[in-house]
Amino acid sequence: QVQLVESGGGLVQAGGSLRLSCAASGRTFSNYAMGWFRQAPGKEREFVAAISWSGGSLYYADSVKGRFTISRDNAKTTVYLQMNSLKPEDTAVYYCTAAQGILNVRLGSSSSWGQGTQVTVSS
Repeated sequence: QVQLVESGGGLVQAGGSLRLSCAASGRTFSNYAMGWFRQAPGKEREFVAAISWSGGSLYYADSVKGRFTISRDNAKTTVYLQMNSLKPEDTAVYYCTAAQGILNVRLGSSSSWGQGTQVTVSS
């Protein structure tokens, strides 16, 4: 397994921006596709974005397309989620995940998850 630690969450006003980071360790980072999920209170965890090991394939949930950007730096073993034009409905705990295969990331079927970082968007 790869160990994952998220950071960068916080409180922001609607329309603002945040950048989440997820630092990975324990395995060869460049072998893994990476992704972000989120879970709002009382709701199930949902897919947000995914990126292939090379960064050449990107996937986004419809709800965040055009506002969020996922990227990765394999030299720093870190994946990022740039979140712009934030809305109150983006409020959730955001989780990083890693898997060998972007399909596994998109399905949320990996056993490698971070502890989560809280994002709160006020109206």
